[in-house]
Amino acid sequence: MIFVTVGAQMPFDRLINAVDSWAADHDGTEVFAQIGKAGARPKHVRWKTFIDPEEFKLVMQEANVIVAHAGTGSIITALEYGKPILVMPRRADLHETRNDHQIATAERFREMGSVAVALDENELYERLDELESIEPGRAISASASPELISAIRDFVHSI
Repeated sequence: MIFVTVGAQMPFDRLINAVDSWAADHDGTEVFAQIGKAGARPKHVRWKTFIDPEEFKLVMQEANVIVAHAGTGSIITALEYGKPILVMPRRADLHETRNDHQIATAERFREMGSVAVALDENELYERLDELESIEPGRAISASASPELISAIRDFVHSI
Protein backbone atom coordinates (compact mmCIF):
# COMPACT_ATOMS: atom_id res chain seq x y z
CA MET A 1 0.00 0.00 0.00
CA ILE A 2 1.14 3.54 -0.79
CA PHE A 3 0.43 6.05 1.97
CA VAL A 4 0.22 9.67 0.86
CA THR A 5 0.37 12.43 3.45
CA VAL A 6 0.37 16.19 3.02
CA GLY A 7 0.66 17.13 6.69
CA ALA A 8 -1.90 19.15 8.59
CA GLN A 9 -0.98 22.78 8.01
CA MET A 10 -1.67 23.62 4.38
CA PRO A 11 -3.45 22.16 1.36
CA PHE A 12 -1.30 20.50 -1.31
CA ASP A 13 -3.69 19.84 -4.18
CA ARG A 14 -0.87 19.49 -6.71
CA LEU A 15 0.46 16.40 -4.92
CA ILE A 16 -3.01 14.92 -4.36
CA ASN A 17 -4.04 15.45 -7.99
CA ALA A 18 -0.77 13.98 -9.31
CA VAL A 19 -1.08 10.83 -7.18
CA ASP A 20 -4.77 10.49 -8.08
CA SER A 21 -3.91 10.74 -11.79
CA TRP A 22 -1.20 8.09 -11.37
CA ALA A 23 -3.59 5.83 -9.46
CA ALA A 24 -6.14 6.09 -12.29
CA ASP A 25 -3.54 4.48 -14.58
CA HIS A 26 -2.52 1.87 -11.99
CA ASP A 27 -5.83 0.34 -10.97
CA GLY A 28 -4.36 -2.57 -9.01
CA THR A 29 -2.28 -0.43 -6.67
CA GLU A 30 -3.73 0.34 -3.25
CA VAL A 31 -3.30 3.99 -2.29
CA PHE A 32 -4.54 5.73 0.84
CA ALA A 33 -4.15 9.50 1.26
CA GLN A 34 -4.41 11.90 4.16
CA ILE A 35 -5.30 15.00 2.13
CA GLY A 36 -5.55 17.71 4.80
CA LYS A 37 -7.38 20.92 3.92
CA ALA A 38 -7.21 20.13 0.21
CA GLY A 39 -9.76 21.41 -2.23
CA ALA A 40 -8.99 18.38 -4.38
CA ARG A 41 -11.00 15.24 -3.76
CA PRO A 42 -9.33 12.12 -5.21
CA LYS A 43 -11.43 9.80 -7.36
CA HIS A 44 -9.02 6.86 -7.61
CA VAL A 45 -7.53 6.87 -4.11
CA ARG A 46 -9.04 6.06 -0.71
CA TRP A 47 -8.69 9.18 1.44
CA LYS A 48 -9.50 11.01 4.64
CA THR A 49 -9.06 14.68 5.37
CA PHE A 50 -7.26 14.02 8.65
CA ILE A 51 -6.36 10.95 10.65
CA ASP A 52 -5.59 10.87 14.34
CA PRO A 53 -2.07 10.04 15.56
CA GLU A 54 -2.92 6.41 16.36
CA GLU A 55 -4.40 5.75 12.92
CA PHE A 56 -1.46 7.59 11.33
CA LYS A 57 0.91 5.23 13.12
CA LEU A 58 -1.03 2.17 11.98
CA VAL A 59 -1.22 3.32 8.35
CA MET A 60 2.49 4.19 8.40
CA GLN A 61 3.32 0.70 9.69
CA GLU A 62 1.16 -1.00 7.03
CA ALA A 63 2.46 1.07 4.12
CA ASN A 64 5.10 -0.23 1.72
CA VAL A 65 6.00 3.28 0.53
CA ILE A 66 5.27 6.79 1.78
CA VAL A 67 4.59 9.69 -0.60
CA ALA A 68 4.61 13.08 1.08
CA HIS A 69 5.29 16.77 0.98
CA ALA A 70 8.86 17.53 2.06
CA GLY A 71 7.98 18.33 5.65
CA THR A 72 10.59 17.21 8.15
CA GLY A 73 7.94 15.55 10.32
CA SER A 74 6.78 13.29 7.49
CA ILE A 75 10.35 12.48 6.46
CA ILE A 76 11.56 11.71 9.97
CA THR A 77 8.49 9.58 10.72
CA ALA A 78 9.07 7.51 7.55
CA LEU A 79 12.71 7.07 8.56
CA GLU A 80 11.69 6.06 12.09
CA TYR A 81 9.55 3.30 10.59
CA GLY A 82 12.22 2.34 8.04
CA LYS A 83 9.87 3.11 5.13
CA PRO A 84 10.94 4.26 1.68
CA ILE A 85 9.70 7.79 1.11
CA LEU A 86 9.16 9.80 -2.06
CA VAL A 87 8.72 13.52 -1.45
CA MET A 88 7.49 16.34 -3.65
CA PRO A 89 8.29 19.70 -2.06
CA ARG A 90 5.76 22.47 -1.87
CA ARG A 91 6.76 25.55 -3.89
CA ALA A 92 6.52 29.18 -2.85
CA ASP A 93 6.02 30.41 -6.43
CA LEU A 94 2.83 28.30 -6.58
CA HIS A 95 1.67 29.69 -3.19
CA GLU A 96 1.87 26.23 -1.57
CA THR A 97 4.12 27.55 1.19
CA ARG A 98 5.64 30.86 2.24
CA ASN A 99 9.21 30.07 1.07
CA ASP A 100 11.16 27.28 -0.60
CA HIS A 101 12.36 25.59 2.58
CA GLN A 102 10.79 22.29 1.45
CA ILE A 103 12.95 22.25 -1.67
CA ALA A 104 16.01 22.72 0.54
CA THR A 105 14.76 20.01 2.91
CA ALA A 106 14.17 17.56 0.06
CA GLU A 107 17.60 18.20 -1.45
CA ARG A 108 19.40 17.83 1.88
CA PHE A 109 17.68 14.56 2.76
CA ARG A 110 18.31 13.30 -0.78
CA GLU A 111 22.03 14.10 -0.33
CA MET A 112 21.94 12.07 2.89
CA GLY A 113 20.48 9.13 0.94
CA SER A 114 17.28 9.24 2.99
CA VAL A 115 14.57 10.15 0.47
CA ALA A 116 13.62 9.97 -3.19
CA VAL A 117 12.60 13.35 -4.58
CA ALA A 118 10.24 14.49 -7.33
CA LEU A 119 10.36 18.23 -7.97
CA ASP A 120 7.17 18.35 -10.06
CA GLU A 121 4.15 16.29 -11.11
CA ASN A 122 5.84 14.70 -14.13
CA GLU A 123 8.78 13.58 -12.04
CA LEU A 124 6.41 12.30 -9.36
CA TYR A 125 4.54 10.22 -11.92
CA GLU A 126 7.85 8.74 -13.18
CA ARG A 127 9.11 8.03 -9.66
CA LEU A 128 5.83 6.36 -8.71
CA ASP A 129 6.36 4.03 -11.66
CA GLU A 130 9.73 3.15 -10.11
CA LEU A 131 8.46 2.51 -6.56
CA GLU A 132 10.04 -0.93 -6.38
CA SER A 133 13.47 0.68 -6.72
CA ILE A 134 12.98 3.22 -3.91
CA GLU A 135 14.98 2.00 -0.96
CA PRO A 136 14.30 3.02 2.62
CA GLY A 137 16.62 5.66 3.97
CA ARG A 138 18.78 4.79 6.91
CA ALA A 139 16.19 4.31 9.66
CA ILE A 140 16.20 6.66 12.61
CA SER A 141 15.56 4.93 15.89
CA ALA A 142 16.83 4.83 19.42
CA SER A 143 19.94 3.20 17.97
CA ALA A 144 20.49 5.91 15.31
CA SER A 145 23.99 7.25 15.07
CA PRO A 146 24.60 10.50 16.93
CA GLU A 147 25.99 11.92 13.67
CA LEU A 148 22.71 11.30 11.81
CA ILE A 149 20.58 12.76 14.60
CA SER A 150 22.92 15.76 14.84
CA ALA A 151 22.86 16.33 11.07
CA ILE A 152 19.07 16.27 11.05
CA ARG A 153 18.80 18.64 14.02
CA ASP A 154 21.34 21.04 12.51
CA PHE A 155 19.54 21.04 9.21
CA VAL A 156 16.07 21.55 10.70
CA HIS A 157 17.34 24.47 12.77
CA SER A 158 19.00 26.05 9.72
CA ILE A 159 15.75 26.47 7.77
